[in-house]
Parts: sequence; structure tokens; C-alpha cells
Amino acid sequence: MNLSIKTFVLLLLFVINLNGQAWQPDLEDGTYQNPILYADYSDPDVVRVGDDFYMVSSSFNCVPALPVLHSKDLVNWELINHVFTHQLPLDVFDKPQHGNGVWAPAIRFHDGWFFVFYGDPDFGIYMCKTQNPAGKWSPPHLVRAAKGWIDPCPFWDENGKAYLVHAFAGSRAGMKSIVVLHEMSPDGTSLIGEGVLVFDGHEKHTTIEGTKMHKRNDYYYILAPAGGVSTGWQTVLRSKNIWGPYEDKIVLHQGNTTMNGPHQGAWVELESGAHWFIHFQEKQPYGRIVHLQPARWEKDWLMIGKDLNGDGIGEPVEIYKKPDVGQTYPLKVPQTTDEFNSISLGLSWQWHANPKEEWAFTTASGFLRLNPVILSGEAKNLWDAPNLLLQKMPAEEFTATTKLTFHHHFDGEKTGLIVMGMDYAYLALEQEENKLFLKQTICLDAENRKAEKTIKRIALEQNEITIQVKVFKGGKCHFRYSLDGQKFTEIGEPFQAREGKWIGAKVGIFCLRAEHENNGGYADYDWFKIGK
Repeated sequence: MNLSIKTFVLLLLFVINLNGQAWQPDLEDGTYQNPILYADYSDPDVVRVGDDFYMVSSSFNCVPALPVLHSKDLVNWELINHVFTHQLPLDVFDKPQHGNGVWAPAIRFHDGWFFVFYGDPDFGIYMCKTQNPAGKWSPPHLVRAAKGWIDPCPFWDENGKAYLVHAFAGSRAGMKSIVVLHEMSPDGTSLIGEGVLVFDGHEKHTTIEGTKMHKRNDYYYILAPAGGVSTGWQTVLRSKNIWGPYEDKIVLHQGNTTMNGPHQGAWVELESGAHWFIHFQEKQPYGRIVHLQPARWEKDWLMIGKDLNGDGIGEPVEIYKKPDVGQTYPLKVPQTTDEFNSISLGLSWQWHANPKEEWAFTTASGFLRLNPVILSGEAKNLWDAPNLLLQKMPAEEFTATTKLTFHHHFDGEKTGLIVMGMDYAYLALEQEENKLFLKQTICLDAENRKAEKTIKRIALEQNEITIQVKVFKGGKCHFRYSLDGQKFTEIGEPFQAREGKWIGAKVGIFCLRAEHENNGGYADYDWFKIGK
């Protein structure tokens, strides 16, 4: 390799790193590596419309909710939108509702409209629609109020009739492991009559859920994972009568591979007739990361992955030839780095509850202003903080760095960088006794309202600082700071990241205060960067 090519490659790697591509699935040699998304886009569903692919995933209590991703080749994905910005009912989701909210959505294209259906296990089945996935979606419409109904998927038959299939959350409904089908109004706004039990998984497929419905060669298919989040397998049900009875077949499992629980996702057929399957793998503390498997039809069964051990069931691949979509597309990953140069926050950011406008203001001057928020009197730690501005961990190993200026006015005001989950840790600037300190704080078992513990505390003579967390394999976190933006000093103790409630650990920023004061302090964040 001559010098000019070496220089080009180094420059390319530098640009990739600057753009936050801490994980790149496209190997640029015609192959890809799993996962295609090393981030918590759980319960993925995908639809192809022409030569475009659109993905949605669960968002639970995080808002803006229901992320929408776009790809041209099923490997390179970018985040293009969220379906809605505030979660209903507003009075409920104005406070953190860990693990509640948007569960396992389905996306379909019908009669010129994109439809997304999702289940809220406490309130029922909702529907949103649009003609442009990157544009404005209709507000969530309650199709059926219910307790414990989850994982809905719409289906429109050739005769014009519409249906909805779904499963149940045992934690709310008191039952699970069954699949129920309803007739639905063709516009998707209501269900017709009572549901029909079309499959019982208690005997062979405990915790069957995540239903996705299709039709091919006169068979009705329900793709349904079973066996649990971390240990499950992918089941396919089929019948020539939409109401059943349905035959069942396991088509993808871990087998002898190291990829646990490969299941729950989307079957996609390319224009060429090739078939692919997108699914998740639970890998804590990162959450449910997304994989892409080759698929094929054998005797009218959808077979997924490769039967590596000869047991007749597919197993997931690690590296494979990219889908043939007719041409090669540029490298893309969901956005992470935000320079705060826009009047809109980057799409990677989500709050832990419905936001209030005064929590944060974007500017045209190249910074994000966070105003301190008072925690409710019942809060024991940041588990109950609604104003955590967070994003998904984007890779197994990465570095998150942010530069801020803290205009602190009163004691008890603090702001900083946090790794959030059922355990959490942060590096924050805080005013105490009219002085400024940098503190590393850790909270274990935050979900059960355990107290924080300050690990390290040092006095600061300046209010401008760059702070950083380096995340190593397995989620081991090291916090660092720099007073000049160049030389970093490690502070405190290493912290083991832990997942949240049904979500992976997240990283981001926050600003809090102890009590209301006229003209309180504020923090101006210059940028937030993700790199290797």
C-alpha cells in the first residue's frame, strides 16, 4: 500500500470515529457482521416499500417515542424520526414509568399509508399512521382499551378484510403464552367483535408473543417468538384458515452458537425475491441489539439462519454476504454525536418522561442550555428524575465526551454526565457552600430507591470543563475530566453499567437543583461526542 492510500484510509477512519461510528456492521467487502445495530432497538419490525426499508422498535417510557429508522440495504441504518413526542396518557407519563409505555410495535404499509400499531400493557392497543415516515405521524389512537394486551400486528387480506393479532403480558393480564386474532375495521381504528384463540403455546412454546402476521402461497403465517427474552427461539405458525388451527415449527434458535435467544423480529422479502429476517439478541447491559439473518422458504416454511449443527433448525450467522439490493450504498449508523449547532436536538436523544419546554433550550449559537429541575419530594435518587436527557449505548466499547460551562448560582445545583440504569453513576459539577466541586457518584439498586454514594470529590476553580466516560467491553465504565480539553484525568472508581427496566443502560446529561430559586443557575453544553 502506498502512502497516499494509507493516508486516505487513516482519514476515513478518523472521519468515521468523529461521526460516532463506534460500531460499523458493513465490512465494505460485500459482507456484514452482526449485530447490524449494536444498540437497544428492541423488538424490531421492518417493512419494505419499493427500495426503502423502515424499522420501528420498542421505546417503553422514553420520549420522543417509537424510533423510525431507514435503510437501503438492511445493513446501513439511520434514525430519521420518532412517531410521537409525548406519551399518552399525559398525566401518567409526565413522570418516569420505567418499563411501561410502548411495547413491541409493528409497522405495515397499506393503501398508501404507513401504519404503526403498538401495545401499552396498561392501557391497550394504539395506532398511528402517516404517508411519510420521516414526517408527521397522526397522534396515538386507542384502538381498544385493554389490560395486558401486547405485541399487536395488523393484517389486510386480499378480500378487503382486516385483522389484528396479539399476545398477552402475564404481569398485567394474568395469562400468557396464547395468541388471539380479531377482525378489525379496514381503516385500523377499531376491532370488530370478540377475539379468537388461534394458538396455545403452553405445551411447547411458553411465553409465545411478538406476533407478526403474513400471507404467502395460500397460507396464513404468524411469526411468534417464544421462550423468554434472553433464552428464546423463533416459532412460525401456519394455517390455510386464518382462524386456525395453526401448525407450529421452530425455525431459529441459539443451537451451538454463542448468540443467546435469537428471536422476535421481521421477515422481509426483497424485490429480487431473496428473504431476510431481522431480530434481537438480549446482551446486557447494552439492551436488545439487532441482528440480520438470511432466510429461505422450504416446503412453505420460513427457515432462518443456517443449520450449522444439522438439527433441522436454523442458527444465527456472525458474518454473511450483504443483501443484494442492486447497488452499494454509503455507510450509515444511527446518529449519536450532537454538536448542538441546530435549533433541534439530535434524534438520538430521549427523555425519561414527557418533557417540559423549560428543561432545555436549543440555540443557534452552538450550545444546548439545560436548566436545573427540582426532583419531587418522594424521589430518593435519579431513578425518579424525569429530565435525564439520554441516548442508547451505541457499541460494546465507546467513549462519550461532553464539554460544558456551568453557571451555578445556588447551593444544590448540579449538572453532568451520567450512565443510567438500575444501577447508575455520574460525574457532575455541584455547588456546595458557594463553592464548585466535581464529584463522582454511584447509586446501586436505584430501582429500589437506594441512596447515592459520593466516591470522589475535588474542588474546582473554573466552571468550564470537559468530562468523559470510557465504556469497555461488558459495560465497565471509567470517568475522566479535563480542564483544558486535551489532558484527561481519571476520577473515582470504575463502574459496572447495568441495564434499565426492559431497556439497556443509557448515557447522557442532566441538570438538577435542590429547591426553587429566582434566577437559578444553568448549564451550557457545547457538544456531546461519541467515539471509539
